[in-house]
Amino acid sequence: MEISNAKQVINIDAALTARIDELLSHYPADKRKSALLPVLHEVQDAHDNWLSIELQDKVAEILGIKPIEVYEVVSFYTMYNQKPIGKYMFEFCRTSCCALRGAEDLMDYTCNKLGIKEGETTPDGQFTVVGVECLGACGYAPMLQLGDYYKEHLTKEKVDALIDDCRAGKVDLHKLTITE
Repeated sequence: MEISNAKQVINIDAALTARIDELLSHYPADKRKSALLPVLHEVQDAHDNWLSIELQDKVAEILGIKPIEVYEVVSFYTMYNQKPIGKYMFEFCRTSCCALRGAEDLMDYTCNKLGIKEGETTPDGQFTVVGVECLGACGYAPMLQLGDYYKEHLTKEKVDALIDDCRAGKVDLHKLTITE
């Protein structure tokens, strides 16, 4: 399990508490642990898209489970971040279909262009590049996920344009669009 030394301000405010309570209402009272994945998503979204050990402990407390039960999930799934990440996280699919169509070369190209290694964040805090397991878009390989957005049939030119759009503030990470 990767552990970050970065400090994180934990803010479980009224709005987040209400959202967690709403999620928990979908599960029997004695099965609160079943809400772990959606609760982690909500908590991560509310905390700069990463989960410190202290924040994971808080989630365990909220759900009434042992901290190790949270750590196991966070360390298993690549969708949960254990250290601060850039505003734009390029998640390159690296499984068979994408790998055969050049995803790893494109990931290396992107890292070189941004001056970082895989798993690192640019010094300005804008970009992080990681390789992840299958994103379920095999017919559109090579591809990456950026926020809630899939970018498919990638080429170096498309990666360059995506980086430029991010730098220009044109990418909305939650609306699947790039604004003009």
